[in-house]
Amino acid sequence: MPAHQTKTLPVAGATLHYEIWGSGPLIVIIPGGPQDAGVFAGLADQLSDRYTVLSFDPRGNSRTMTDTQPGDLDVDVIADDVAALIAANGGGPAFIFGTSGGAQIGLNLAARYPTKVSVLIAHEPPSMMLLADPEPALAGDRALHETYRRDGVEAAMGQFLAENGLDGTPDCDMPPKVAETFGRIGGNFEYWFAHGMLPLSTYRPDVEALRNGAPRIVVAIGTGSVGQPIEAMSQAVADQLGIKSTAFPGDHMGFESDVDGFAAAMTYAFLEDRHD
Repeated sequence: MPAHQTKTLPVAGATLHYEIWGSGPLIVIIPGGPQDAGVFAGLADQLSDRYTVLSFDPRGNSRTMTDTQPGDLDVDVIADDVAALIAANGGGPAFIFGTSGGAQIGLNLAARYPTKVSVLIAHEPPSMMLLADPEPALAGDRALHETYRRDGVEAAMGQFLAENGLDGTPDCDMPPKVAETFGRIGGNFEYWFAHGMLPLSTYRPDVEALRNGAPRIVVAIGTGSVGQPIEAMSQAVADQLGIKSTAFPGDHMGFESDVDGFAAAMTYAFLEDRHD
């Protein structure tokens, strides 16, 4: 198998762009928010000596084409797309890694397609609806959406990064491939603020289904996210499922800032049952 392949998959209402690295048991990476498959190239390279790593551009983002103008993001539909990708690449069950909004989609997939999933790592899901009092977090997202509507994408991006303790400053010396990915992601923020952020944030995971008959779930929280709003939202998922959260390297973008450590943490989490 070539080290890296780019493919497409026709599904209902869209043609998905996806990428594959390496060979071995299948890992599917579900991007979060405005991300696409290219964001995970470094992580995939680290894992590709022992796994087949697949990631994709969700509807509304980058190179996936939809038959009509995409409307508000539908978590069920994106999870259906992931199930179709698994079916087209061996049928599963697959290891699943979802980050941020992609973790919300991973939780939906695990609840609705349990036989497609071997283990799910839900990395920092923004599951505000599982908080004891979600209203403050909801108010924050509504305010961010209003900033986008009133002042545009750049103002909303600045507000989002500041509120979540993230640094959005681009590296002026980034390699051409990384710069290309960075440019694509920048173009996805319009859709995410307009149609993706609120549906992903207000999605309530089906806790009952996830407790009964779902695959093993790892709720991963970055050591650099302690004290940030995402920590409480992610911990709420673990609490509702009755499991302990797992510390992962870095912050919300730990898969980029500490690729080696993150790949090692993923590998251990996927194979945890073998260590018991």
